[in-house]
Amino acid sequence: MAADRPTKFALGDGDTLVFLGDSITAARGYTKIVELYTLMRHPGARVRFWNAGQGGDTAAGAVSRLERDVFAHGATVVTVAFGVNDIGWGTKADEAHKQQYLEGIRTIVTECQKRKVRVFICSPAILHEDPDRGEAGYLQSMADEGLALAASLGAETVDLSRGMREVQRTVLAANARETDPRNRTRLHAEDGVHLNDLGQLAMGWALLRGLGAEPEVSAAVVDAAEARVVSTSGCRVTAVSKLADGLSFVRTDEGLPMNLGILSALQYRFVPVPETLNGYRLAVPGLAPGRYEIRAEGRLLGTWDAAQLDTGLNLSSATANGWEPGGPWDAQSDVVKELVDARDKLWMGNVFRGQHNAGNPSARSLEREFARLDQRLTDLARAQARPYPYRFEVRLAR
Repeated sequence: MAADRPTKFALGDGDTLVFLGDSITAARGYTKIVELYTLMRHPGARVRFWNAGQGGDTAAGAVSRLERDVFAHGATVVTVAFGVNDIGWGTKADEAHKQQYLEGIRTIVTECQKRKVRVFICSPAILHEDPDRGEAGYLQSMADEGLALAASLGAETVDLSRGMREVQRTVLAANARETDPRNRTRLHAEDGVHLNDLGQLAMGWALLRGLGAEPEVSAAVVDAAEARVVSTSGCRVTAVSKLADGLSFVRTDEGLPMNLGILSALQYRFVPVPETLNGYRLAVPGLAPGRYEIRAEGRLLGTWDAAQLDTGLNLSSATANGWEPGGPWDAQSDVVKELVDARDKLWMGNVFRGQHNAGNPSARSLEREFARLDQRLTDLARAQARPYPYRFEVRLAR
């Protein structure tokens, strides 16, 4: 029922994205994944993010807070994710509550359109249940009607539920091979509704794809035998030079891969970030047979044979030491992730202050200081995400 995936990323310079939703949005997990991706892939784009999640809320309930929580923050894009509370966690899965949900979706879309705010209506996060049962369940059926209604009104749609079920099926297949129940993987907290960190990553991944996130970061093909650039995409390659046992060159990218910190590759077993969002590719044909190590800015990424290098590699998360980041882009993303977390903490502190300590005599000056620090953290994250020239060396392994 969802619209085709956009061919271009939905966010651009000057956009403010507001995430409108319930407690799963308020948990501030998938929202930070979208922010981190945008910073790393489009560091020059001035995009702002605002979390308008509210625990227990519904599509109909959110209508009354659109002005305060969405439009007042200068939204140019809003994502809308409701559903579970709309049917009372399944206790109110009936026609009356479905109609309330649909009317809420209709009103959100029309109010956004009046203000020329681009709106993406999303199906809700999946529950902890058999994916085939979820696919045929009332919640998905209701969400499908909401997506169809939104599309008929001219809004864009993202079917998060089916996107997340791709991950859920991978998790269940891995669990079926695991004999120790303690080692089985979950996407949810014990209540089967709220998401754990892996579930939030799965939701962020599904939303990014629905927003048109590009699967490929950049690619370069450098011929070792002739020491020349064959082709590039999303990057420039200069200073190609033959070495006695390989070659070196300088690569400058337009954007960088999104990495999520040390050991994040363990999550990529289930959420295929490298294959679907993080194509950072290098091919080096023309090498003599043998095994070669690749270094970027002196850091060892790993060792591959000439045939693998001829075909090409995805180096987005490559590292020779799983306890350390690989290339400089990996380290940059790790730092930006920490800055996104810091900005999120600052933002939440200001929200809490406004809700529960607004009578403080210093409220106005505190508000200004929060805003100043938020802008400083945002600028710092963009600066840290900015690509710079990396010197690569491809040499015979010793």
